[in-house]
Amino acid sequence: MNRLQKYIINNLSILFLSIFLPLFSIASVIFMIKLATYTAVIQLTLWEMSKLYFFVLPEILFYTLPVTFFIAATLTIFRLSTDNEIVVLFALGIHPKFIIKTLFKPALLLSVVLFFDFLILFPHATVLSSNFISYKKSEAKFNLSASEFGHSFGDWLLYIGKNNPDGSYADLFLFNKNKTEEMLINAKKGEIINDSGILRLKLTDGEGYSYSKEKFSQMNFKVMNINDTLSTDLTQYRTPLEYWLSDDRKESKRHMLITDTLLALFPILSLFLVASISIVHVRHQKGRIYLYLFLGILIFYGASMGLQELLSFYTIPLVALVWLGATYSLYKKTIVARF
Repeated sequence: MNRLQKYIINNLSILFLSIFLPLFSIASVIFMIKLATYTAVIQLTLWEMSKLYFFVLPEILFYTLPVTFFIAATLTIFRLSTDNEIVVLFALGIHPKFIIKTLFKPALLLSVVLFFDFLILFPHATVLSSNFISYKKSEAKFNLSASEFGHSFGDWLLYIGKNNPDGSYADLFLFNKNKTEEMLINAKKGEIINDSGILRLKLTDGEGYSYSKEKFSQMNFKVMNINDTLSTDLTQYRTPLEYWLSDDRKESKRHMLITDTLLALFPILSLFLVASISIVHVRHQKGRIYLYLFLGILIFYGASMGLQELLSFYTIPLVALVWLGATYSLYKKTIVARF
């Protein structure tokens, strides 16, 4: 029995990889095209694009692995059926439930991985990606360069003499005017720095002048920071539980929890359907396996997403139990009754 189980698992592994790699590649290309749209708003290097891709990797894996397992498991058993190996197994007295038990172990392992993916990895990757994009958008507002027209820098008017090769600036002048006072600052060097998500302008070696109707003052400085001009709106994150229980995007998270829980259970819930549509006698049955695969995925995914507005979290037990009951009845009628 161990040899037979190993033989089936080996066939499943080969088919799983051959199906997973194309699906994963297609999904990666789609997500990369989506990420490329950010370049219309922010500047991204190749390394930064790679970082964003790694952030969406848990999402890509989550949505490709369940479908891949369902298709690979079905085609594995169907191939054994078309080679008459399944018929030989049943002739030797092996019950069809042996196929279910053999596939249950990898299905259970995959479901555990999927739950870990969307409950633990997904919140972390989502927050990192969101914060990174927010930071880059804020940083883009500081995309300063030497210009005869100057720049608006918060409440200040900023003129830059020239750009240094290291990314800093030289010969800066800042001017600010309010109802009672006017201020002028001159610095030999300036640079944009990030301090815990707050972008600020750091000035070095300069002079400052302040004058009003009553007084005129001057100061010299080695270092001056223009603080809190623009800040990055970062999402605070400590634990996955805190992420899922927070009120931020609450409705979106509710839909995500319902859908992703059912998708994570899909490898286990689909085992009876796998056996029902893949175990065939090729001399007496015409397998419409690809049609059944498409309908199985369509119905399960459609029910998982379509009933959420009506049933909320009750969608999870209802879809799981109805699907399990319906596929088990089909399995009993089409497989157990004949084999």
